[in-house]
Amino acid sequence: MKTYVIIGGGIGGLVTGALLAKEGYQVTILEKNAIVGGGLQTFEQHGVSFPTGMHIFGGFNKGENLYKLFSYLGVLDRIMLCATDEDASDVVTMMSEGKTYRLPRGKDCFIAYLSECFPAEKANIEAYINKLFELSEEEDLFYLRESPEHQLSHSEDFLGSVSRLMDRYITDPKLKDLLTYLSPLFGSDPQTTPAYIHALLSTLHINGTFQFVNGSQQLADALSWVIEKAGGRVLANKEVMRMAIENHQITGVYTYDGQCYHSDSYISDVHPDVLLRIIDPQAFTNAFKTRIQSIPETLSCFKVFIKFKDKAFSYQNHSRFCLSDSKDWPQRLMFVTPPVANQGEYAETMVILSPMEFGEVKPWENTTKGHRGDDYLQWKLTMKNKVFHSMERLYPKFRDTIEFAFAASPLTIRDYYGNKEGSNYGFRKDCNNLMLSQMSVATKVKNLFLTGQNVNIHGLCGVSLTAIETAEALVGRNRIVQKINESR
Repeated sequence: MKTYVIIGGGIGGLVTGALLAKEGYQVTILEKNAIVGGGLQTFEQHGVSFPTGMHIFGGFNKGENLYKLFSYLGVLDRIMLCATDEDASDVVTMMSEGKTYRLPRGKDCFIAYLSECFPAEKANIEAYINKLFELSEEEDLFYLRESPEHQLSHSEDFLGSVSRLMDRYITDPKLKDLLTYLSPLFGSDPQTTPAYIHALLSTLHINGTFQFVNGSQQLADALSWVIEKAGGRVLANKEVMRMAIENHQITGVYTYDGQCYHSDSYISDVHPDVLLRIIDPQAFTNAFKTRIQSIPETLSCFKVFIKFKDKAFSYQNHSRFCLSDSKDWPQRLMFVTPPVANQGEYAETMVILSPMEFGEVKPWENTTKGHRGDDYLQWKLTMKNKVFHSMERLYPKFRDTIEFAFAASPLTIRDYYGNKEGSNYGFRKDCNNLMLSQMSVATKVKNLFLTGQNVNIHGLCGVSLTAIETAEALVGRNRIVQKINESR
């Protein structure tokens, strides 16, 4: 029986571990936090639960990639999901024109709705959306298709920028803004982000989005169950201090509590910048280290968590995006009212996210949680009030609905996830220099492999599919994809 130690118990580590456990291997996951899950973790405040991430996602319609993957792993019946509204999977408000668009589920409905809103662009809309789906077809793993040993070259559009692709089809600037509503909140920039990332994320949302009922921790628990059922271990409070190297191989992983873990191979689910800090210096060349440290990060964000007064705010079964043309922060907001079991007419909680540069918290970057000072607390309060001010443009008496609220800054995200600069989505992909941020699941260290959002695409779908890629690097090309497609 081969053994694997996985450093990091986020989505990537858990899915990779569950896939390997299902193959019959012994898996040990080492997670630095008190609870495994990464972006799946939920936490409790004042008697209610809040999700840290994974607020809205696609891929769970019957027959889609995540539906098939998690059915294969045997966890689909252990999690509770809620499909968003048929007529409004995502809702987008353009603050400058005071207009709200209710984007429906399904490609045909999506095209028909936008064509009604922008009749002069009807033919362009259909051609553009069809093009996005065509580009998504170039990614075999996205459709869980077996891939050739040598990757076929991609089309020019696949690797070009979002804006270049859109300019060819769409002329109305308002429609362009609407079609890229996901971009600022999911770590991309239309000018530099490769079109394939936009295509994959857009098709997921167009096909229909989902939310976890009672929080996303249940998926982390279900994946842990798969690993432990197969004889593996999922260990929390196990922060790795050092990865020892000898003859270009890892010989052991040492944690801060004085333990050492040995295995045949090791998988890193931590940010590459963290990996460089904990692995012996001779593991990688200086050129590789310089390259890793020079890759730009995607934006972080400022989050506000709210508990409503009883029956004060209506439940919304979709995500809502607010786009402003103001030069003042926040220019973009996304919020959800996470569903609970037996969800009624009114929401219990809300999570609001707004993109934020790490530079906003630079004055406190060398501080730790609970020790950042009164000026930091005042800054957070100011930012929270700015968020509330924006929300009151949609809901004039919004503050009156709140029982309590608290905020998390890019520093919170940095310290919890271990991501450089509190990046929400890892390395920024730039179509002008794709090789810079291109990461392979295999490394120059013979028994070290990578998984997680920095390898390929972020999000629940992207990270889960990358986990398949990592697992197949260890058990054989197309072996797992084939088994997923054969399973019922």
